[in-house]
Amino acid sequence: MSLDEKDKADIAVIGLAVMGQNLILNMLEKGFVVCVYNRTVSKVDDFLANEGKDLRVLGAHSLSELAEVLKKPRRIMLMVKAGQPVDAMISNILPFLDRDDIIIDGGNSEYTDTARRCTELKEKGIRFVGCGVSGGEEGARHGPSLMPGGSAEAWPYIKDIFQAIAAKVDNEPCCDWVGENGAGHFVKMVHNGIEYGDMQLIAEAYSLLKDGADLTHDEMAEVSRNFWLL
Repeated sequence: MSLDEKDKADIAVIGLAVMGQNLILNMLEKGFVVCVYNRTVSKVDDFLANEGKDLRVLGAHSLSELAEVLKKPRRIMLMVKAGQPVDAMISNILPFLDRDDIIIDGGNSEYTDTARRCTELKEKGIRFVGCGVSGGEEGARHGPSLMPGGSAEAWPYIKDIFQAIAAKVDNEPCCDWVGENGAGHFVKMVHNGIEYGDMQLIAEAYSLLKDGADLTHDEMAEVSRNFWLL
């Protein structure tokens, strides 16, 4: 596929599960041109024929095609399962990249893995970003909280996209650079720890109100309305 530079994609997203699809739709809605790729390439065609129909989205059926249709420096966001699949995708795409291109891992990777990848890819001239994404499927579609960290040189090239798609509070984006190496995924780990602690607290409060205080569901709802966490 041969395209003029002005017609090329601003960013590529690899991985067409629900989170990947919703981030893509969010980016498209904000006016960015997105290239999509999935290891099972039939999912690319399905996306183009359905969710991405009549939108400014390019479908790639190979990693070489993906690299060809991206503006430089290339910005590629991985929305794949954490762990070995991230390393495998990085290895597969590296031969098609140039110095200063950017790879972003938007999955729930271990922050130590992200730090390792930053170091390994820096030696190859590639800028790597590990980005926590919070908000689930709805957040990805309409405005997630984003926690990017890694190669600081990458931030100026992804800032506009990330802050455009992020949730807003008082017109300020829920996204800013959080630090080098594994900082982004470290922040996401802390975020998850707080969230799961809150969820456990709610569950324990429910148990105490139901089994300890013998309240009805309506009575528990009234208590919950005055509970700061809810």
